Amino acid sequence: MSVIDTTTPRSHGFGFAFAPRLTRAIATLTAQVAEARERRATRQTLEKLTDRELDDIGLTRGDIHRRF
Repeated sequence: MSVIDTTTPRSHGFGFAFAPRLTRAIATLTAQVAEARERRATRQTLEKLTDRELDDIGLTRGDIHRRF
């Protein structure tokens, strides 16, 4: 009679169990950096607008730094 062991050994410390957490952490960090870059680009674009243009879209100069 043959027996097939389908259990997986638990990893202690830095094994395969660590890889998914590291991957998620890198993905989260990458997303945060991308969001920060997008906010910066938006802020720079809005700062170039005149007060009249900002008023047309419902923003003030103070809103730029509070929202973006």
